[in-house]
Amino acid sequence: MKFYDLFLDFSRKLDELIPRIRVQGDLAEIDAKDLTHKEINDLIRYAVFEHNCNKIRLLNVVGQRYIGTRIFSRNPRKISVEIFGYPGNDLGAFLAGHKIVVHGNAQDGVGNTMDDGEIIVHGRAGDVVAMSMRGGRIMIRDDVGYRTAIHMKEYKEKVPVLIVGGTSQDFLGEYMAGGRVILLGLYSAKHRGRYIGTGMHGGIIYVRGKLEPWQVGREVGILELSSEDFKFLEKHVGDFCKEFGFNADEILGDKFVKLLPVSKRPYGKVYVY
Repeated sequence: MKFYDLFLDFSRKLDELIPRIRVQGDLAEIDAKDLTHKEINDLIRYAVFEHNCNKIRLLNVVGQRYIGTRIFSRNPRKISVEIFGYPGNDLGAFLAGHKIVVHGNAQDGVGNTMDDGEIIVHGRAGDVVAMSMRGGRIMIRDDVGYRTAIHMKEYKEKVPVLIVGGTSQDFLGEYMAGGRVILLGLYSAKHRGRYIGTGMHGGIIYVRGKLEPWQVGREVGILELSSEDFKFLEKHVGDFCKEFGFNADEILGDKFVKLLPVSKRPYGKVYVY
């Protein structure tokens, strides 16, 4: 039995799934119509390990969850997955160093516990984007839903980055423990999200535009940017604009504010120890 056979969904035999792949050089094109998420991920692994493909193109994706979660973290080659359609929840969960590009919207949980790599969405995304994200970068062209970046974290040189071109719903950065979030507000006159940074005790949130004090949690303060902050924004906003076709100078020329936690232990008085 070949190595990849161990991971196939035996509800369909391998010879029934293989016709869904068309390989040209290092590119594998997979027709995902009517396939389960397990079958899609099995075919991705089949293309990578049997045909040495570095590029995967998924067509006709409609709501399948967990796409990209089973690309080997120990695989030394960086795999690029291009999705045409609308992937379901937990796209790229636990992603470890690879790249996923979505030509369309994404649902909830994009980059859940993502460790490294990059996810790019040419559309909007749903709730809990970047939940517990601990490395890599996510770029969302449009808006995001509720509780984005909840419990995002960092460790030493591993600092995750989330860039949102639009705005977010309530509870952005809730219980955030590290990482960086950039909220650009490109399509709205003002941000309407509330409870931003509630329970936040690490990391930084950058917001283009104005925020009212009532919009942020008591655990964060609204501050001016430093020269180091501007350098950071020039890098990541510049990359965002190259990807999506915006003018970086125009965006960076506007007013930004920085949200920082006022305490590393915001609920310390609640507990005995």
